[in-house]
Amino acid sequence: MKLQKAIKVLILILKRTRVVAGSIALLMFALSFTDLPWHAYYHLGTSQIDRNIEADYIIVMGAGAVPGHHALLRCWYAAKAAAQLPEAQVIVALPADSSADQTDHDRMIEELELRAIAPERLISEKKGRNTFKQATNIRKIIPDPNSRLLLITSPEHMYRSIKTFRKAGFSHVNGLPTFEAAFDNDLLIEPGSKKKGPKLSEQNLDLRYNMWSYLQYQIIVLREYAAIAWYVITGKM
Repeated sequence: MKLQKAIKVLILILKRTRVVAGSIALLMFALSFTDLPWHAYYHLGTSQIDRNIEADYIIVMGAGAVPGHHALLRCWYAAKAAAQLPEAQVIVALPADSSADQTDHDRMIEELELRAIAPERLISEKKGRNTFKQATNIRKIIPDPNSRLLLITSPEHMYRSIKTFRKAGFSHVNGLPTFEAAFDNDLLIEPGSKKKGPKLSEQNLDLRYNMWSYLQYQIIVLREYAAIAWYVITGKM
């Protein structure tokens, strides 16, 4: 009897879980046809930053393998900032295996040097395995807590990064989020096809691209909200 009762309870839980999961999936699908996911993503990238860029240190937050989409994008923005701030030193924060011949950290340094950042301006932070550890390790590298920092990281990661570096003791923390440039969607439509009437599938860019992009933004934002919640709970930001 106890086993049957337990099975019934389990089936009931699974049914309710299925309903909840289905409801969430439908909500995400509906939101993918709006610009709300983009605004949430944009808010994470810009809510804590000051457009007036001044810095003593430019900190490039690591982004996995090099070459890689996020890592190269951050290097591009870092080089742009370094050209605008020639006196600033550049700190690369990316974990590295000290026993490896060449690491992703080394390749990131090489990429920055290829983008005209002098080797003497570059400082490595190789031990931090997460944003909190990177912030606390960099606090040991930079003696003055009043030094002006400019963080280079992805838009969704910017809010948590700035808050974490402030928690680590820095009083002047700004950021340069690595937003991707928008592509001209009109270039994807055949010339002369913009006529009145029902849109062909190849003309409907919302269905071809935008919807999927907004679904990805939702996943990115939800993942980051979970990380922010964990950092708040554990007192890391």
